[in-house]
Amino acid sequence: MTKDIESPPDDSKKPPIEDQLKGKTLQVYMYMIKKKAPVGVREVQRDLGFSSPSVANYHIDKLIELVLVSRDEYGRYYVVQKVHVGVLQAFVNIGGLTVPRLSFFAAFFTTMLIAYVALNLENLNVYAVGFAVAGTVAFWLETIRVWIKKPVI
Repeated sequence: MTKDIESPPDDSKKPPIEDQLKGKTLQVYMYMIKKKAPVGVREVQRDLGFSSPSVANYHIDKLIELVLVSRDEYGRYYVVQKVHVGVLQAFVNIGGLTVPRLSFFAAFFTTMLIAYVALNLENLNVYAVGFAVAGTVAFWLETIRVWIKKPVI
């Protein structure tokens, strides 16, 4: 006599984190990453301007389901796993400030352009200046484009 063994749930049917971590849920997740300390539901609701604590709790529960957030013994929530999906891949956190990764390249090209012009003022190569200006403009435009897509916190 054999028992019918129920097969484990198929995780491949679940949408990927990128599909679930968006909108207000992404906003709550980014807020919690920036906060760097456990937060309560009412704190999330108040700081993010949600209409009620139940809205904040709903999004926190979604983050718990994704195993990105956990609850401590005091009922406060904290980030257990940092993921970089979608628009988050284009940003880096530096001391609580979220900065587009491309801004470092833009700053580098800008610095190199200024240094080249300052050091070679009497003997400028038009092609070198042209390429440096093109690179600087391209990186700054991309940095601004990515910055506009940044999740609002």
